[in-house]
Amino acid sequence: MTNRKKFDVIIVGGSYSGLAAGMALGRALKQVLIIDSAKPCNQQTPHSHNFLTQDGKTPAEIATLGKQQVQMYHTVTFLNDLAINSTKTENGFEIQTASGETFSAQKLIFTTGIRDLLPDMEGIAACWGISVLHCPFCHGYEVRNEKTGILGNGEDGYELSSLISNWTNDLTLFTDGPSTLTAEQTGKLEKHQIKIVNKEVERLEHINGYLQNMIFNDGTKSSVKAIYTRSPFEQHCRIPESLGCELTEDGYVKVDSFQETTVNGVFACGDNTTRIRTVANAVAMGTTAGITVSRKMISEGF
Repeated sequence: MTNRKKFDVIIVGGSYSGLAAGMALGRALKQVLIIDSAKPCNQQTPHSHNFLTQDGKTPAEIATLGKQQVQMYHTVTFLNDLAINSTKTENGFEIQTASGETFSAQKLIFTTGIRDLLPDMEGIAACWGISVLHCPFCHGYEVRNEKTGILGNGEDGYELSSLISNWTNDLTLFTDGPSTLTAEQTGKLEKHQIKIVNKEVERLEHINGYLQNMIFNDGTKSSVKAIYTRSPFEQHCRIPESLGCELTEDGYVKVDSFQETTVNGVFACGDNTTRIRTVANAVAMGTTAGITVSRKMISEGF
């Protein structure tokens, strides 16, 4: 880390989207600071998929190689720290970090992701990203045709059950209490041989994150190899909101097709802006943001 305090662009978050933005900006000769606390949301996910040329690699492998490649651009600086606040200035923005540092830049890019708010259920956190899954397009192929569960209820449980039925014929919807499905939804699931279990779940039995059984409050259990669930989330970083950036109804940072937020000069990309949580999409959005910011700065300075 250099003693430099002023940059063209500060990127908050140094995972896939942040690295992609940093590469695009580095190639445009911009002075860039990437602030990252090294806590990616997929850190315990065994493998990443649906990313051409990187299919099956671990998330860490992809991120490590990405960082090595971005470090080749000498106008890009990395800082292992946590951004905690930002203020608007006459010439752009300032960012304050947990270590007490303050840095300034003309533009900001937030690639800070989201934090999943998992149910208070023993075992679910240990299995998250390993055998408790959020996306069949990321992980469905690896657990195809296995005994699979849906942890959900009502409209979400029904919709997720119908989607996951593409990957397995051995599917059970666990409602974790009384069902809130409509009669029509129940009938449709039964028509497709999707079982419905209304028992309350006590815990998930697993070995190193790999599911073995659902254990119910009545002491019974159900063997299952994978579970899909949709959990609520919150923004991992509240700084965009403090700057005035709008959120969507679903809680994502609102951006346009060029990844600019509702605040001029502030951009966002990756999981904090979309429900499409794939490495490939994060990289694409980061590249878009990096190129857009470069073009704006070139135009503004011409």
